[in-house]
Amino acid sequence: MSDEDYVFDEDSGEWMPASELAAKRAAEGTVEVRDAVGNLLADGDQVTLIKDLEVKGAGQTLKRGTLIKSIRLTGDAQEIDCRFDGIKGLVLRAEFVKKR
Repeated sequence: MSDEDYVFDEDSGEWMPASELAAKRAAEGTVEVRDAVGNLLADGDQVTLIKDLEVKGAGQTLKRGTLIKSIRLTGDAQEIDCRFDGIKGLVLRAEFVKKR
């Protein structure tokens, strides 16, 4: 028998271990970000552009096949934050990248 505290989950109407309920609630707050072909993206992944993209405000075009290293998820299901030489604060749409 476990010494763990059980708590009542209002959503399911069941009693469950407190740690299990905490994990369930944490998972609800996460957003799944998927690339153009459906691969799940995570912080630190490397992605490749699948289309030429004109960067507004930088006067530069990122070519198809450009490697972007170490992305960060923003909490939005379609936006990823990344760095690229000469461009500060670059945010890309997940639909234009493919996980490497």
